[in-house]
Amino acid sequence: MWSLVAVLVVAAGLVGVALWQNSYDMDEQRVSIRHGGHVLNGVLTTPRDGREQHGLVVYVHGDGPIDATHDGGYQPMWEANAKAGYASLSWDKPGVAGAAGDWLDQSMDDRADETAAAIAWARARPDIDGDRIGLWGASQAGWVLPKVATKTPVSFVIAVSPAVNWLQQGRYNLLAELRADGASAERVEKETDKSDTTRRLLRRHATFQEYVRAMGGDADGMTADRWGFISKNYTADATHDLRALRGIPVLLTLADHDLNVDTADTERVYRKVLDAGGALTVERYPDAAHSLVKRSLEQSDLKLTLTALFSPRSLFADGFLADQRRFLGTATGSGSRGEADPGRDARGIAG
Repeated sequence: MWSLVAVLVVAAGLVGVALWQNSYDMDEQRVSIRHGGHVLNGVLTTPRDGREQHGLVVYVHGDGPIDATHDGGYQPMWEANAKAGYASLSWDKPGVAGAAGDWLDQSMDDRADETAAAIAWARARPDIDGDRIGLWGASQAGWVLPKVATKTPVSFVIAVSPAVNWLQQGRYNLLAELRADGASAERVEKETDKSDTTRRLLRRHATFQEYVRAMGGDADGMTADRWGFISKNYTADATHDLRALRGIPVLLTLADHDLNVDTADTERVYRKVLDAGGALTVERYPDAAHSLVKRSLEQSDLKLTLTALFSPRSLFADGFLADQRRFLGTATGSGSRGEADPGRDARGIAG
C-alpha cells in the first residue's frame, strides 16, 4: 500500500511540475478576425504589465496544418514577447482546428493578404499600438513576410529559418537528407532524377494524375491537394520581394544543422538585399536544427517529449529567447519599455 501511495505522490508531483512549467506569464484570449468572407480563429496574448497599449508580434506559420498555438509550441515565445512588452497574435490555418477553408488552396500572396487583414484588425484595437506592429515568420513564411510589407506598414520582421527560392530549397533538402541517411551514389542519382522529373511536370502544369503515372503509379505520400499547392507556389522566390524590407529592422535567425534550408544562401541573399540599410541583424545557432529545436533533442523522441512536458522553455536553441527579447526592445525604439535581457538566455525559444 505504501508503495502505491509513493507512486501516486510521485505521479501527482510530476503532473504538478508539468502544469507549472506549461503555465505562462501572460493573458491569452481567443479572437475572431474576418477576412475574405470567412473568419480566422485566432489567439491574442498580452503582457501583464498594466499598460493600456502594447506593440504586437504577428505570427506567420511555416508549412503544414498548423493551429494558432502550433500545438503549444508558440507559447514560450509569446511569454518572451510579453516580457519585452509585446502582445502576440496568431490564428489557425484555414481548415485546421475547425477553421473554414483549406490552407492547401492558398498561394503565398493569399497568405500575405490574410496577414495584412489581421494587422488591420489589430490596428483597430485600442489596446494595440499601431505604430509598433511587426512580423514573426518561420520557414515557408519567408515567402510571405516581405509580401506583407508591400501591403501594409510593418515596424520589424523576425525571420526564422526562411528559404529564398522554392526549387532551390527543395533540392537542398533532398540532398541534405540523403547525406544524413548515408545514401549510396546510386540512390542519390535515382532520387535526383525523380526530382528532375517532378520539376519538368510542374513547368508544364501537369495534373496530379500525370504526376502519379510519371512516378510509376506510386504517389509516395503526395496527394492531389498537395500537388495543387506545390503547383501554385513552386516558382516562389523572395529575392525581389525582400526589397520591401529595406530600412525595416530585420532579425534573421539561422540554424547550423538545417536540413531544410541552405542557410548560407539565405544569409547571402538577405545581406545583399538588406545590409545597405544597416537594419539587418543575423543570429546563428550552432546547436539548432531547422525548427530551432536543439539538435540533440530532435534526434530523440523521448528527450523531446520529456522536455516539452517538463521544461518547454528549454526545447530550443541557447540564446534565441534573449535575442528575440533584445531585438524587440530596440527594433521600434521602445528601449526599456520591455525587459530585454542583455545576455544570452540558455532557455532560447523558436518555433
